[in-house]
Amino acid sequence: MATGEAAAAAASPPELASFLAIGLDQRTAENALANRKVTANLTAVIAEAGVSGCDKSMGNLLYTVATKYPANALIKSPAQLDAALSFLSTLGPDPLDTAKFEETCGVGVVVSTEEIQSTVTDILKENMEAIVEQRYHINVGSLCGQVRKWYPWGDAKFIKEEIDKRLTEILGPKTEADNVKPVKKKKEKPAKVEEKKTAVAAPAPPSEEELNPYSIFPQPEENLKVHTEIFFSDGNIWRAHNRKDILEKHLKATGGKVMTRFPPEPNGYLHIGHAKAMFIDFGLAKERNGHCYLRFDDTNPEAEKKEYIDHIQEIVQWMGWEPYKVTYTSDYFQELYELAVCLIKKGLAYVDHQTPEEIKEYREKQMNSPWRDRPIEESLKLFEDMRHGLVAEGKATLRMKQDMQNDNKNMADLIAYRIKFTPHPHAGDKWFIYPSYDYAHCLVDSLENITHSLCTLEFDIRRPSYYWLLVALDQYQPYVWEYSRLNISNNVMSKRKLNKLVTEKWVDGWDDPRLLTLAGLQRRGVSSTAINSFIRGMGITRSDNSLIRVERLEYHIREELNKVAPRAMVVITNLDYGTIIDLDAKKWPDAPGDDASAYYKVPFSRTVYIEQSDFRVKDSKDYYGLAPGKTVLLRYAFPIKCTEVIYGDNSDNIVEIRTEYDPSKATKPKGVLHWVAEPSPGVNPLKVEIRLFEKLFLSENPVELEDWLGDLNPRSKEVIKGAYAVPSLATAALGDKFQFERLGYFAVDSDSTAEELVFNRTVTLRDSYGKAGPNIIAGLLYCTSVVKCAAA
Repeated sequence: MATGEAAAAAASPPELASFLAIGLDQRTAENALANRKVTANLTAVIAEAGVSGCDKSMGNLLYTVATKYPANALIKSPAQLDAALSFLSTLGPDPLDTAKFEETCGVGVVVSTEEIQSTVTDILKENMEAIVEQRYHINVGSLCGQVRKWYPWGDAKFIKEEIDKRLTEILGPKTEADNVKPVKKKKEKPAKVEEKKTAVAAPAPPSEEELNPYSIFPQPEENLKVHTEIFFSDGNIWRAHNRKDILEKHLKATGGKVMTRFPPEPNGYLHIGHAKAMFIDFGLAKERNGHCYLRFDDTNPEAEKKEYIDHIQEIVQWMGWEPYKVTYTSDYFQELYELAVCLIKKGLAYVDHQTPEEIKEYREKQMNSPWRDRPIEESLKLFEDMRHGLVAEGKATLRMKQDMQNDNKNMADLIAYRIKFTPHPHAGDKWFIYPSYDYAHCLVDSLENITHSLCTLEFDIRRPSYYWLLVALDQYQPYVWEYSRLNISNNVMSKRKLNKLVTEKWVDGWDDPRLLTLAGLQRRGVSSTAINSFIRGMGITRSDNSLIRVERLEYHIREELNKVAPRAMVVITNLDYGTIIDLDAKKWPDAPGDDASAYYKVPFSRTVYIEQSDFRVKDSKDYYGLAPGKTVLLRYAFPIKCTEVIYGDNSDNIVEIRTEYDPSKATKPKGVLHWVAEPSPGVNPLKVEIRLFEKLFLSENPVELEDWLGDLNPRSKEVIKGAYAVPSLATAALGDKFQFERLGYFAVDSDSTAEELVFNRTVTLRDSYGKAGPNIIAGLLYCTSVVKCAAA
């Protein structure tokens, strides 16, 4: 051994060598030495086990025993602890009867594995009919409970493992059907006897959920059932539910009304996925004549901005929803702090000094923190110091004492509070500690008497920790229900990815019309009613989390715009226009002839312009445009016949087409062309800027790609400068929407000025979604030049 290494070994305490000998890594061993209680317990456990060295797996087990249970504990299981607390809660001023106490708590009772196995056999036989029928959907928790009625002090973990093993022996491997969540059967109504047979079957009537998507949710007074079963690694089970007295207190406070909340984080702009959340949260409250809070989840002072708060309030109103109250999680910081103190006093929270890297490592290894069993008084004092800014940032957290050995990582002693020396935008500089989402979310739901806490499916795995905290603090428990999140093709919905697109300037801000942010959709000309119609069409069940094609959204947008957007004609070009005379053009496809407001004026004169693609030198049977000697109709105007073609420098450069028009309209040509003319001789028509948008990403699901930014569509935005429009568009204002014939639906953009209007294409005319199939529209969407057609 080198001299330096020998000196270091000599300087190390003897316990370190002992801890390293049982397979603990250097950092874990040093952390154990940092806590005198853990050091003493672990030393005693190693001595009791009689080992001087062992493999790593055995060493981790010894470490868990030392940190989870004191070496001299008489009560060593959660069931015994519950019995002890129950016994002590009924104890009056009389002296403690130790013998009765130990008998009640099962101290010294040993239940053999053979006894458990025999009882498991009996219980399974009694339930065999249900097991065969339900297979792996059988309630295992109920079976465990039946065994524990016989042996309350038996190893609950071993009981569950034994039942799981025996069920596998009885039923064999799981089938695909066993992995599908059973659907609750509805009562079948007796079939009606048909009096007459019809030739064509009538369409099935809409289901109750289609008529009212909120019918799946229970009423507030029904909130007495078990919400979820919280399984612990030692086999213990908590069944979260409201006691009758707690529910009665809640109903008295709310008057029995439905209370929901829409809880966005004010750290970015809302996207179309939030529109679904609003539809469910606000919609349920409205349908039940209840109330919905707009609650800002502002637990991270570093990420929040007033810009985002203002935007969220504006967009909620634009979407058609009216909050009952606007609240902030920070409104409840004092109550949350007091509840955290209560949690520490119950022995269910502790101040921890592990770094984020250590916490991650210990969670992966399912090992307890060395500070997990520090005295309650010590954690209370340290938490108070954290509260007053006496502990450095990053040097301590408050963690909930849940279950580090649980297979659900959301039960692995989640962080309740962390230190941040950052003033809060809403709460000011009063606090040096801030609650985490996992700690604050469920408690504020309870404090606000929320009846239905609704969220997306990725939070399903957090349900046990949500209810763990409410049960631990004896708080009212809302009804939690998760629904499938909204994923739309050729887009990203992650707020982190959206933020990257915006901050790195891949797009033109949060309201870029290519994004599916609600601000972007609004700027693009999409209405809130179209978005809500799309959301309603998706449904709010939790059974489908698939990718929705963007064409389905476009279908709902077209359906609305086709009814409300007046028509106008535009030719997209870089060339000049000519002269025009006034004619009447329809704003709507079926405009009544006697309604003057259903028409707008377009000029027709000696010089008009058509799109270059609408003229060919050589005609063909399948071509409906203009050609030499051929007659076509100018829409809303007159038939024209090409009599001469004027060329420029070469035969490909057509500068003018000379025509004769038929003022009697006696000719009935098949081809119909769109055109724009000069408002007066020699004066250019109205110039506008046109912005055309395509899908932002080339792939349907860019989130699956490692280089998702490399999948951005380089043609997702095209700007056409100097396009010409009919004069009636000159008075268009922000928010106005039009159908530009053959081009699509357009809306006035916020970049418009008095000198130049800017139009965003909301959606094309081509309808590629719908039961009737695609509605193919003839003609190009745009062109780059026009040819001048001079009427003779």
